[in-house]
Amino acid sequence: MKEFMDQDFLLETGTARELYHSCAAKLPIVDYHCHISPQEIFEDQHFENITQLWLGGQNPEGGYFGDHYKWRQMRANGIDEPYVSGGAPDRERFQKWAETLDKAIGNPLFHWSHLELQRYFGYKGVLGGDTAEEVWQLCNEKLQQPGMSARSLILRSGVTLLCTTDDPADDLRWHKALAADKSFPVQVLPAFRPDKAMNLEKLDYLPYLQKLGKAAGVEISTFAGLCKALQNRMAFFDSLGCRLSDHGLEFLMYEPASPEAIEKIFAKRLGGEAVSREEELCFKTAFLQFVGGEYARLGWAMQIHFGCSRDNHKPQYRKLGPDTGFDAIHTAAVNKIAEVLNALAEKDALPKTILYSLNPNDDAAIGSTIGCFGEGGTVGKVQQGAAWWFNDHKAGMVKQMTSLANLGLLGNFLGMLTDSRSFLSYPRHEYFRRILCNLLGAWVEGGEYPKDMEKLTTLLKGICYNNAVQYFGFDLETV
Repeated sequence: MKEFMDQDFLLETGTARELYHSCAAKLPIVDYHCHISPQEIFEDQHFENITQLWLGGQNPEGGYFGDHYKWRQMRANGIDEPYVSGGAPDRERFQKWAETLDKAIGNPLFHWSHLELQRYFGYKGVLGGDTAEEVWQLCNEKLQQPGMSARSLILRSGVTLLCTTDDPADDLRWHKALAADKSFPVQVLPAFRPDKAMNLEKLDYLPYLQKLGKAAGVEISTFAGLCKALQNRMAFFDSLGCRLSDHGLEFLMYEPASPEAIEKIFAKRLGGEAVSREEELCFKTAFLQFVGGEYARLGWAMQIHFGCSRDNHKPQYRKLGPDTGFDAIHTAAVNKIAEVLNALAEKDALPKTILYSLNPNDDAAIGSTIGCFGEGGTVGKVQQGAAWWFNDHKAGMVKQMTSLANLGLLGNFLGMLTDSRSFLSYPRHEYFRRILCNLLGAWVEGGEYPKDMEKLTTLLKGICYNNAVQYFGFDLETV
């Protein structure tokens, strides 16, 4: 029997162990999609206790932040909300999370939590209700020592570059400050997330347009004016090193309409009227087509996250806001993917595009569709993104990578990202790399691929680091 999460955790063959320990474990990290606060990085935030790092809580200025992965499981364990999203004492909240882990066998949170305890706190035991006090004392003592601040945790994790997620109206003051601070060698770049500008059905859409127009120096009274405002903000983001965008969609839609029809829909919404579902989809199609063309012009990549049904528990959503643990997999078909990509290709305006679906049943549909848009000059121009959110566990990662390998070129894959708000989340890259090495090792030892360590090492370096550096055009050396 193997020891619990030892140095060969998840590595089931000799080849897997050799690949991981000789190569993958030593590679740096480029985290091209996360939700870390650039302000917290600039201010080099220190943390009073492990609950602040792991569970978060309520912002002083309002709203909630934290790891909604953990919040979901705590609620599933019958834990009252003050111990989940905040209100109860931090020590008691930590106890409740520890007790939840006692039941989390098979859940990646069990592995991630223990990887974080091992890598950052040197704890090799098992966290549960009976050991919570021991771990609480150890972690909090370590957090008071040098090397445990926000910047130090990033550096200790081997990160060379990370991309935050930023609204077009953001002034990016903290990115400017970080770029000017030569004492911190990690690049912190913005990523353009224009969901609020696209979601015209939302109640706060009109006030948001005023905010966006002010930031862009444009009066937004037409759809053309909105496009001009977005162009201005893209230019600003580009000046600060932005190389990619991100869109969060329920599903991929393609409902084309004439420019005149789009202007009428936009005018209707500006007049305070509600729009129909068909009008909403037509508007969003036009919006996505416009920004996609601009991304192609700028050389940016476009990330599209879809297949998500958000904010399902409306009473809790109204109380806590978005991203607090009430989202689920959306089962809409993906037959619009090709139409979305083709409409851009017809105008010679298809940007580099990464497709992430929350529904694992979409893997093959995505894998077969991206093969239709492999255009010369760009390696892997349209990509399937990493197993996302409810799929970033061992089974989900193996399924996603196996499907991608079966239908495309796994060697061009962009690898892992944290998609996280936590400074302790970088062991997720280790988790991914161990699973990847185990997958490759199984193929080698099963006689499906030769044991050519030079080629295998090149593949590993690409998937774990080099491919993302080259695809996004980051100012980094490959390894």
